[in-house]
Amino acid sequence: MLTDIEIAQSTELEDITTIAHDLGIADSDIISYGRTKAKIGPNAGNGKEEKAKLVLVTAINPTSAGEGKTTTSIGLADAMRRIGVKSLLCLREPSLGPVFGLKGGAAGGGYAQVVPMEDINLHFTGDIHAIGTANNLLAAMIDNSIYQGNSLNIDPRRVTWKRCMDMNDRQLRFIVDGLGGKSNGNPREDGFDITVASEVMAIFCLAKDLQDLKRRLSRIVCAYTYDGKPVTAHDLKADGAMAAILKDAIMPNLVQTLEHTPALVHGGPFANIAHGCSSLAATKLGLKLADVVVTEAGFGADLGAEKFLDIKCRIGNLSPDAVVLVATVRALKLNGGALKDELSRPDVEALKRGICNLERHIDNLKNVFGMKVCVALNSFPTDSDEEVEVIRSTCERLGVPMDVSTVFAEGGKGGIALAKRVMGMLEKRELKHPYELSDPIRTKIEKIATRVYRAKGVAYEQEASRMIGTLTKLGYSELPVCIAKTQYSFSDDQKLLGAPEDFTLHIRQVRLSAGAGFIVAIAGAIMTMPGLPKVPAAENIDVGENGEITGLF
Repeated sequence: MLTDIEIAQSTELEDITTIAHDLGIADSDIISYGRTKAKIGPNAGNGKEEKAKLVLVTAINPTSAGEGKTTTSIGLADAMRRIGVKSLLCLREPSLGPVFGLKGGAAGGGYAQVVPMEDINLHFTGDIHAIGTANNLLAAMIDNSIYQGNSLNIDPRRVTWKRCMDMNDRQLRFIVDGLGGKSNGNPREDGFDITVASEVMAIFCLAKDLQDLKRRLSRIVCAYTYDGKPVTAHDLKADGAMAAILKDAIMPNLVQTLEHTPALVHGGPFANIAHGCSSLAATKLGLKLADVVVTEAGFGADLGAEKFLDIKCRIGNLSPDAVVLVATVRALKLNGGALKDELSRPDVEALKRGICNLERHIDNLKNVFGMKVCVALNSFPTDSDEEVEVIRSTCERLGVPMDVSTVFAEGGKGGIALAKRVMGMLEKRELKHPYELSDPIRTKIEKIATRVYRAKGVAYEQEASRMIGTLTKLGYSELPVCIAKTQYSFSDDQKLLGAPEDFTLHIRQVRLSAGAGFIVAIAGAIMTMPGLPKVPAAENIDVGENGEITGLF
C-alpha cells in the first residue's frame, strides 16, 4: 500500500497557470512560485459577483483514530468536478507544529490530497513565516519602546503581546527575558505562542484585503499603561511595517488536488485555540471564481464550525448553503468507550454508546445554527455492515441524509454519491447564532457553553473576571467570543467523551484580540503553545540524496 507522500509524488501535476486559466484568472494576476504553486493577485476577482454556493465541511469531535475532514473536503470537491460542477476548495495551510509533532499535516490523504503535499506541509509560500515575523516585530518594538525611555508609559507587567514561532515547544510557554544587564533590555516575564494561535494569524484570516489587514493590525492592543490605558500597534508605529511584511502573504495561494481541482490554501489558525478557518480573502475570491466552494472548519463542529458561523460569517457576511458533517465508525466507537487497539473489531454496542456525539453535533447545526446538514461517513475497510446501518438509521431518525465516502481509497470517484447529495440540498438558509453581539461578554460565553456545549454553567477564575470587567469598561463588549478549549470533548475536560451534560465550563483567562475583532476565552488546561509528543513525527522525516522527502505521512 502506497503512503500519502508516495501517492502524491507519483502524480503528474498540471502547470499552475493552466489551473488558474480554468478559473478565468488572467496572467497578470498569477504570481508563480515554481510550476505547481502560485499566489493570486488582488485584482483577480474585480468586477465579479460572489455567486458560488458555499459548502462547509466540519466533523464530530476528533479522536486519535482520525476523522478525515480535510480528506473528505478534497474528495467532495473532486467528485463535484466529476459530475460537471465547477468546484473549488478553500483550505487552511498546515502548521509545522503538528507536522513535526503528532497530528500530522493538513493536505488530505490517500487519493484525496492537495499537492505538492511536501511543499504545502512544510514552508509552502512562506506565509506562516511572514506572520511570525510581523508578530515578533511588534514584540521587539514594544520592548524597545520601554528600553528607549518608555514614552508611552507602558507597564512592563502588563505587556500582553507574546512572541511566537511555528513549532511545538513547551519550553517557551513561560520565560523570563531581557537578562544580562542594562544593554540587553529590561527583565520581564514573557512567553511564546505557536504562530497559528497568534492574533496576527487571526487578523490575516479575517482581513478582506491589504488595506483591511493594515487597519486591523493598527487596532492590536499589545500592552497597557501604568494607568490602565490600552497601547496599540498604531501607538508604537508598528502597523505599517507589519503590513509591509505581509503584503505578499495576504494574496491567496493556488494549488491543485491530485485530480487537478483548484484549491486556495491560505491561512492556518488552530480551531481549538483560535477561530480555525482559512482566510476570508480566499473564500471571497473563491465565491467569485467557481460555482461551488467547499471549505472546512477545524476540529469538531463545537469549535471550528461554531467559530466559522459566529465569527467568520458575521465578519464576511457569509452563510453556508449546506453543511457536511464528517464521522467515522472508529471515532464513534472510541467515543463509546472502545479501546484504540480494538477499533478494527466490530463493536456495535460501543458504537451505540458513542453515537450520541454525532447526534449532538447534528442537533447543534440544525437547531442552534439553522443549517441544512448531511453526514459523510468516512469509510474504513474494518467498518461492518451492521455498524454502518446503525449510523444510517440514526441519521434517518434525525431527518438527516447520510452517504458513505470512500475518497481516501478512490479519490473523487468515491465521493460521487455524497457530491450528488450535497448538490441536491443546496439552499440558502437564514443563519442563526447562539448569542447576540449586543449581549454582555459573560452572557456570550455562557450561551455558547449552555446551548452548544450543553454545560450547566460557567465558572470564571479571578483573572478572567477582572479582564472581562476591563474589556467592558474599554468598550469591547460587543465583539464576538472565541472560546479556546480542548478539541476532544464538548467540555473543557478531554476525557469527557460522547455528549456530556451538566458540567461546568471553567474559564481560566480572557484575552482581547482587538485587531482580529474578537475576545478569546481560554477554558480549562488548553495551551496556546503545544508540546511535542514522546515520539515526534519529526523522527521519521528525512530527505534523500536527490532532495526527495520521505516519512512525511
